Amino acid sequence: MRVLAGDVGGTKTLLAVYEESEHGFTATHSRRFESGLYDGLASLLREMLADVGATIDRAAFGIAGPVAEDRCQATNLPWHVDARDLERDLGIARVQLLNDFHAVALGLSSLGPSERVVLQEGSVDPAGAVVVLGAGTGLGAAVLVPTASGPSVLGSEGGHVDFAPRDATEMDLLRFMLARHGRVSVERLLSGSGLAALYDFVVDAGLASTTDATRARLGVEDPGRVVGEAALADADPACVRALELFVSLYGSEAGNFALRVVPTGGLYVAGGIAPRILPRLVDGRFLESFLRKGRMTRLLETIRVTVVANPRVGLLGARNAAAALV
Repeated sequence: MRVLAGDVGGTKTLLAVYEESEHGFTATHSRRFESGLYDGLASLLREMLADVGATIDRAAFGIAGPVAEDRCQATNLPWHVDARDLERDLGIARVQLLNDFHAVALGLSSLGPSERVVLQEGSVDPAGAVVVLGAGTGLGAAVLVPTASGPSVLGSEGGHVDFAPRDATEMDLLRFMLARHGRVSVERLLSGSGLAALYDFVVDAGLASTTDATRARLGVEDPGRVVGEAALADADPACVRALELFVSLYGSEAGNFALRVVPTGGLYVAGGIAPRILPRLVDGRFLESFLRKGRMTRLLETIRVTVVANPRVGLLGARNAAAALV
């Protein structure tokens, strides 16, 4: 069997072709595409398939956006994707669309030990629900429930819930973001653009100074990446403060999600940003915010919290979904 898997995000799309052997699936072709340069997923796939030059038996694509009846209107792209149209236009017998974090959840079982960084051991019930959330272009989330017939994944658009401030600084942050957007979802802060917004807030509120070098880079490079890189290098006080706020908010939202679901099977932090800021996720700030839930702190102390260090986990999950199609 030869399958095509995709992880379709607002910024980038990762595609890979896998061939089945007695040892499992091996990637034979893989490419990264800049999503915004294409008018839809079909045109991007045609380019990929022209490079591959071989028949594809099954395909599955994790897409950042709500999926219903194998159709998806991407959240951060002007794309409407229909699996039946892809089957007809590309000559693939069976195509499935998944929410991108549905795919991430299905990819967790394919991670090796070195691709998991445990922040809190907790305890794990193999039959318990698993939560996965992660920041990238947006903030995705899903719940995986083990069943006798295999994992069942419950989709979520939890990144679009309202942002709730916890202290005076975050109340000021809410006012700052309200002036920009009118309504402030958690994704407005926990995303690549959210990290850049936190930097703007820090500078506007006078919480830390910035440098001319950072301002110059912000004018020509991706702002979220600039802020993250400068923060990790301790090269700009405002970037450092923005990343501290980001990690604290990230931990708090992970704790909120854990309270809604109580994932006795574990909570995973995935997404494109987590591997890049791993040194700041493991230094204690994330976990401190995760646990700071008053009377529920003891409950959250029982949950294993793991960072996914492999940014291609969604691609692995899409591969697993494609391989399971009949």
